[in-house]
Amino acid sequence: MSMTKTLGEFIVECQSEYPDATGALSSLFSSIRLAAKVVNREINKAGLVDITGAAGAENVQGEQQQKLDIYANDKFKSALQARGEVCGIASEEEDKYVNFEGNSQDGDYVVLMDPLDGSSNIDVNVSVGTIFSIYRRVSAKGQPVTDEDFLQPGNKQVAAGYVIYGSSTMLVYTTGNGVNGFTYDPSLGVFCLSHPNMTTPEDGNIYSVNEGNYVHFPEGVKKYIKYCQEEDVATHRPYTSRYIGSLVSDFHRNLIKGGIYLYPTSSSHPNGKLRLLYECNPIAFLAEQAGGKAVASPGQRILDLKPGELHERTPFIVGSTKMVEKVEEFLAD
Repeated sequence: MSMTKTLGEFIVECQSEYPDATGALSSLFSSIRLAAKVVNREINKAGLVDITGAAGAENVQGEQQQKLDIYANDKFKSALQARGEVCGIASEEEDKYVNFEGNSQDGDYVVLMDPLDGSSNIDVNVSVGTIFSIYRRVSAKGQPVTDEDFLQPGNKQVAAGYVIYGSSTMLVYTTGNGVNGFTYDPSLGVFCLSHPNMTTPEDGNIYSVNEGNYVHFPEGVKKYIKYCQEEDVATHRPYTSRYIGSLVSDFHRNLIKGGIYLYPTSSSHPNGKLRLLYECNPIAFLAEQAGGKAVASPGQRILDLKPGELHERTPFIVGSTKMVEKVEEFLAD
């Protein structure tokens, strides 16, 4: 283990390459790292203590909140506020953005997050994750945060990443200079660099979509699914269908192996279902930095969308570049 580079060491090393770096972003990542370790500990207790199941309330999305949703939200919110680098956060579990008062109003960053993506899977021991997105504030320092701090397009992200809690716990992030993955070593209590310079294959043979909604999908998506299922030796079809129902888990697999994830519009969700700001933007940033592609519709890059509201939804297609482009062809017909 003496040869293994930890997350903290890696961040400091990267920071040293920028003479004007203040260390604020490094401190922010320390907060995320701490909260992730706390949430990981609780997730590993699932089934042993009373932390699974529904909390008995709905979030602003109208979705049933799980007990661990609330727990993860509180832990990340507390950790991000403690160091003073973050002046406010927006979360899937909060109706409105949260302004951090006191010294935190001098913070340079805002964080948008899905504290526990796929939390309904906890009860059946399926991998879940945390997604986060970091922006520089645009409001004046020393003042409360404003709508404009959070309603920035994804191409303004300073950093983004996710933590996946599975057979091992990993933190994967980008600051716009490639993607790196760190695996948590519980015996040492540290995240160690395990996947440096992650890149996704240009093409793949895995498609991830909830085919139970097939009847509600646009015609172009239906045709693409049939294309994936057809037999054709030259293009290595049929493809393999893999859908977990946890965005982080599905994306993580496809990032490494090559594949595509689709959550298109449907008759039940005409604007799409996934949230632009704290799900699609950070995942799209990671995908592009790893050599992949993410769009909302043909020719419409996710990271160029200008959000109009905090919990805005969008259709989402992300993954290996050639596979995304093939979907765009079907949707454009």
